[in-house]
Amino acid sequence: MGYMKLSLEEADKWLRENLSEKRYQHSLGTAECAKELAKHFGQNEEKAYIAGLLHDCAKCFSDEKLLEIIDKYLDDVDSDERSNRKTLHAPGSYYTAKTVFGLEDTEMLSAIRWHTLGKMNMTDFEKIIFLADKIELRTRSEEYRTIITKDLYSKNGLNKAILECYKETIKSLVDRNLKICPLTVEIYNKFETQINVN
Repeated sequence: MGYMKLSLEEADKWLRENLSEKRYQHSLGTAECAKELAKHFGQNEEKAYIAGLLHDCAKCFSDEKLLEIIDKYLDDVDSDERSNRKTLHAPGSYYTAKTVFGLEDTEMLSAIRWHTLGKMNMTDFEKIIFLADKIELRTRSEEYRTIITKDLYSKNGLNKAILECYKETIKSLVDRNLKICPLTVEIYNKFETQINVN
């Protein structure tokens, strides 16, 4: 595979050594799901598999290590993202994919960087990695997957599925009395508008 400086076998070994077993299985599941979605939606299957495989490569780093990476090397992490320990691994994984695995493809790196929060104007490739993370078969619940994927293969299906992801996220945050990131609301509103217009 020509997208990393590491071979797939070397990448797999690194992930086995640096992730928990559940997170490793999730990464494999995301890679498999991303490849399947890429095939269906006309995207590069090899790129999708690798981006899915690496999307959580820094997930098991300590918060201190992730913050150190962010402070030293990244300047696009705002205070909302920085203050939420559940989203710190996305910029950390972006940096690790770039430096440890030698990933250089900008679309793959962007998909890894924004797979938790998402971003405005995501490409179809970025949407696929975002979605694969939420609906892979190995560790995600069937009940949740069913909610998200019910319209996935219909017209405008990627956007419909991602809108469902945001709906579920917002409901969960409200139920737990947690703060909703302004970007989450902004993206939700954009997808809601797109779905209703189309």
